[in-house]
Amino acid sequence: MIVEKDIPIPLSDGAVVYCNVFRPADGGPHPVLMTHGPYGKDAHFQDAFTPAWDSLKKLYPGLDTDGSSGRYLRWETPDPDRWVPKGYVVIAVDSRGAGKSPGLLDPQSTRETQDYYECIEWAGVQPWSNGKIGLLGISYYGINQWRVAALRPPHLAAICPWEGCTDPYREQTYHGGIFSNTFGALWWERQILPIQNGNAKTHYVDRDTGKPPTGAPLDDASLAANRVNTVSNRLLHPFDDEWHAERRPDLSRIQVPVLSAGNWGGMGLHLRGNVEGFLGAGSEEKWLEMHGGTHYESFFLPEFIALQQRFFDCYLKGIDNGWKNEPRVLLNIRHPGDKFELRKESEWPLARTRWTPFYLDNETASLDQALPRKEAEFAYDGLDQGIELSTPPMIEATEITGPVVANLWVKSASTDMDVFLTLRAFDPNGKEVSFRGATDPAVPVAQGWLRTSHRATDPEKSQPWRPFHKHDKAEPLVPGQPYKLAVEIWPTCVVLPKGYRLTLRIDGKDFQREGGEMFRRGSGPFLHTDPKDRNPAIFGARNFILSGGQFDSHLVLPIIPAG
Repeated sequence: MIVEKDIPIPLSDGAVVYCNVFRPADGGPHPVLMTHGPYGKDAHFQDAFTPAWDSLKKLYPGLDTDGSSGRYLRWETPDPDRWVPKGYVVIAVDSRGAGKSPGLLDPQSTRETQDYYECIEWAGVQPWSNGKIGLLGISYYGINQWRVAALRPPHLAAICPWEGCTDPYREQTYHGGIFSNTFGALWWERQILPIQNGNAKTHYVDRDTGKPPTGAPLDDASLAANRVNTVSNRLLHPFDDEWHAERRPDLSRIQVPVLSAGNWGGMGLHLRGNVEGFLGAGSEEKWLEMHGGTHYESFFLPEFIALQQRFFDCYLKGIDNGWKNEPRVLLNIRHPGDKFELRKESEWPLARTRWTPFYLDNETASLDQALPRKEAEFAYDGLDQGIELSTPPMIEATEITGPVVANLWVKSASTDMDVFLTLRAFDPNGKEVSFRGATDPAVPVAQGWLRTSHRATDPEKSQPWRPFHKHDKAEPLVPGQPYKLAVEIWPTCVVLPKGYRLTLRIDGKDFQREGGEMFRRGSGPFLHTDPKDRNPAIFGARNFILSGGQFDSHLVLPIIPAG
């Protein structure tokens, strides 16, 4: 393998970004796999994300021994040791303002996406390139794939966004219109600032040189002037305005083949976007793959690398390996105990889905398929835990796979209220069944959120199984007046054995189990606790859930018939 570090890529505005190139020693030409982002092309996975490294090594001890030296492993990007011997060039680019690339650090900006376009085109005409560029990476390195693919770079041939998002407003920043403050702050402080270009105080070290992987040092004033605080800007844009629209790709413009891989346990960031990206991409050849486990493990496991390789061998090398005959939806069906069974389907949602209503009964705290005749209301503090309602025990093994919607009647003593919904599963002994999630070791079955003043939906973009809220303005509530909400609950998959129950929790705050470490209680780092966004004077009032009679509050579950 030929390794070339700090190769300059000139950009159209006179700036330069730097990349590392890993390529077969025969000189090529070969297809290219590229990543472009702000996490540092020279910051080793183990050094930059030690807890995640330790967890992954425990799960897969051969990570850096079984076919890989581990020397070039980086966070959320493909391992050159595993791809170059298979006839691929691997390129890792430090995006502008990050790592070795000087300039203004402005994550997820229009300029950053244009830079990516130009990097793809640069790689497409190098002598060691066959002119076909594929994109492969997790999270940030998946999110920006959707964005740049919508610009249609001529040399882009296929993308594989792994656990990213497509709509930063709905999937990253404002869940149901409620500001998600904790993850963004941690991300900025722990993942972005340490690797900013010029940051000589970084704790990261380039193992090849023993020096910081952030280029020539800058003073604090210059560092501050050289970055745009994306997280602070998000709080200034509580509605889905032009600022957010600039950061959301037009999925219909994507034409290249797509393998979109999402995580059933990725509530808060790494789930909805992969499904919506698959549905919305204009590509004729596109696939959806859904799996479980932690956010970083699947990408590096051998069986998933084999899946990625089949896809790219087909579209970057032109190998007739049967990939094009694969059914378009590859689902790892989830069972209690984090057990998965691969099943191939033709569409999403599944055509044979039985959309089954389960009506709320506040008086008995139950969910059942019959609408209660008697009206009942449940009152709770708007910033506290609310009610949990349960189905009867399953009379047979029951599969729930697909998007979920809750149609709820509510009222408040205030002018606004936030609704937090959580689906949970319990075994016959009353013990909760949780799952290893993308960013939390024990996630529930599914989650959804909605700010009631953002209840307006877009009829053109909504489906009966997935409401699409406009989030373009606030419509305050009249205190004491009932309102009907359609609350989107992110897609899920679980097979509940006979005797198991499903519950719906309705709260005025994030779902958090008692005890345990912060961000390890069910909702990971995706909490909604900013007092500016959730003013207690408004959101702390008495709220009410209404059920029965004219108040037909119900949960619509995607039941998949056996066989």
